[in-house]
Amino acid sequence: MARRSAEPAGNGHATLTRRRSERFLAGLADCSCVSFVSHVHLDPDSLGSMLGLAHLVETCLDKPVRLIRDGLINRAENRAMVELLDIDLVPLEEVTWAADEAVVMVDSQPNTGRHTLDADVPLYAVIDHHETLGDLAGIPFVDLRRNVGATCSIVTSYLTEQEVELPPRLATALYYGIETELNGHPRESNALDDSSLNLLYPLADKDGLAQIRNARLPHAYFQTVLQAMQSSFIYDRLIISWVDELPQPELAAQVADFLIRFDEVDWALCAGVCGNRLVLSLRTATAQGCAGDLLQQVVGKLGSAGGHHRRAGGVIKLPSTAPSAIEDVQGELRRRLLKALHIDECRGQRLVALRDMLQNLQT
Repeated sequence: MARRSAEPAGNGHATLTRRRSERFLAGLADCSCVSFVSHVHLDPDSLGSMLGLAHLVETCLDKPVRLIRDGLINRAENRAMVELLDIDLVPLEEVTWAADEAVVMVDSQPNTGRHTLDADVPLYAVIDHHETLGDLAGIPFVDLRRNVGATCSIVTSYLTEQEVELPPRLATALYYGIETELNGHPRESNALDDSSLNLLYPLADKDGLAQIRNARLPHAYFQTVLQAMQSSFIYDRLIISWVDELPQPELAAQVADFLIRFDEVDWALCAGVCGNRLVLSLRTATAQGCAGDLLQQVVGKLGSAGGHHRRAGGVIKLPSTAPSAIEDVQGELRRRLLKALHIDECRGQRLVALRDMLQNLQT
């Protein structure tokens, strides 16, 4: 077994982490293989976490593993990560489960509306850092750390505790997974996240990281950004962008990340129509924003939602794709969001004035 004797500095929970990593591995002793699943539309944190745990199982237990993809991966940076690091992913719809197989859910939790895994698939473990709680009853191994900024940091602690060597490909995946989770402001992290970054960076492929960060963008990205700018409305310290044709679900998050940098708002929501769903992405620049809880409260029984203090996402299934039905859902969502943020009902001010849009079209 290839091992290294490094452990992220400043980890005040070393003993507890040791017990967790050992218990995780011990529970896999009798299984024939281990499969890793995550939320729909894998992101860098879920990809890096699954890759890290697969390496841990292969190295320490010498058991076959597979990484399962739930949904497509459309965001340019995420596709570049998969391609550059040659991450082999099995589509969920092609999976046949073995009777003695162990299934591990990473960076997600059961029954949160963030995956399409059948409810009758028995899970051995859930390892996650999200605040939105799922149904964890009956799962033998659970490691849920809501104070940690990235699931990749938890996985890094497992690998270092077990003294498993971190090759450049894996270090790159884990580092980028943590980096993407912490790149918002205010930054959500703790000592484990920072010490993991310090450990991984010297081992990572710097040129590979640069290629992933600067992945080439498709035409749909620029079309969506233009549409978002033209349909963004300001309500006090909130900006809402309605996108009528969202080519890819991940683009809602990219729009919200862009809008929250506007210096006149503290909250940014992008709501885009993607097929028969309204895809939501919420961001806040306030230190005590609790975006995940707020969006879950706002969406309620209309759909599903959750996330972190600064970032959240959700989905509402539309009753119809007729313009009037979409407008009704948008109106209800806007009213609920204004009420939750204690903003008086008002007419939104366009981010880009209509006269300016018309003038630009004429020049």
